[in-house]
Amino acid sequence: MSASQNRLTPAPVRQDAICMCARGGACSSFAPGHAVHLIQARLVSATPAEWVDAIVTTTDADEGSIVLHTLDGSTVALWNGAGASSAVTVGTPVAYHPRYHVLSVGATQFNALSL
Repeated sequence: MSASQNRLTPAPVRQDAICMCARGGACSSFAPGHAVHLIQARLVSATPAEWVDAIVTTTDADEGSIVLHTLDGSTVALWNGAGASSAVTVGTPVAYHPRYHVLSVGATQFNALSL
């Protein structure tokens, strides 16, 4: 008699990984809005001219949303599930890298989904 094998299909495993930060755990997904991947961090450091300076104008820690106004007057709406909205307050100066969707708050980088 063979032992039954309890194998999870890729879908539930992927769903659990994406939802870790929503449950208060460490973010285990590298999808936009979740954890910053090492390659993503290297790419933004290799393209310093593409950073855009901005000021936080709205933040909602419950939703994970942040609204920025760049110095040229455009508005950028972002979402991050790994705590970026808790790390900023209205008026905080930040930098945003639109090509690789990274929000920099001081020395901390967040993977930010553009809304």
